[in-house]
Amino acid sequence: MKEERRKRTIRLAIWTWSWVATLAIATFGPIWIWNHQPVITSIGIGVNLLNGALMILANRNLFNHFDELERKIHLEALAFTLGAAVVVGLSYSLLDQTNIIASDAEISHLVGFIGVTYMVSLLFNRKRYL
Repeated sequence: MKEERRKRTIRLAIWTWSWVATLAIATFGPIWIWNHQPVITSIGIGVNLLNGALMILANRNLFNHFDELERKIHLEALAFTLGAAVVVGLSYSLLDQTNIIASDAEISHLVGFIGVTYMVSLLFNRKRYL
């Protein structure tokens, strides 16, 4: 059982890093590699989207291997993260739209917030339940 979880975790890591790599290529390729060619850029974005879908399936595969307690811990962390991301993300966007903040609201800030929120809520839930 431990070996199967390890395999699923490694598969998820491979798909995650593959997605990060294709995101970098889709982001910087038009600038540095193929000189803003729309067809090549569209293909790069499509490959990134496909990689992202496969990463999500690998994540689901790992979660389906968890026992009931681990699922509960992750589900609660994900629920809190989703709610916080929607509330904070929309508030952040409103701050930008109303020019209360000087900079533009960047999605990368929200992605970072989501990552930190998920990790903190996961650690909190693990401490609470284990």
